[in-house]
Amino acid sequence: MISADSQYGTMLYDAGGQPIYLFDKEHGRSPRCYGDCAEAWPPVLTKGLPRARKGTREALLGTTRRKDGSTQVTYAGHPLYFYAHEGKYQVLCHDVREYGGLWLAVRPDGEPVPH
Repeated sequence: MISADSQYGTMLYDAGGQPIYLFDKEHGRSPRCYGDCAEAWPPVLTKGLPRARKGTREALLGTTRRKDGSTQVTYAGHPLYFYAHEGKYQVLCHDVREYGGLWLAVRPDGEPVPH
């Protein structure tokens, strides 16, 4: 995980430049985005321990188990997601309301980017 600039300020991306989001409908580490939601907003998954790189904080990284047994990355306790239809460093879905909640980009301090 890295941080880099966007039109919304500095935010989180995966190592390949894919923007990362949180879902404000989720409180705590338990994911609530499954089915159609997870097709549009794929969870950030890992097979090992996630790694903090460029501008991110190791202490804020964690994981949570999904219903299918896969391991989803968390940051500051928030399960993390991608948007399925964005390219590298292309932030199209910050402050978007879908699936009963608001999708927000994540700052390096773990807080959502203001909307």
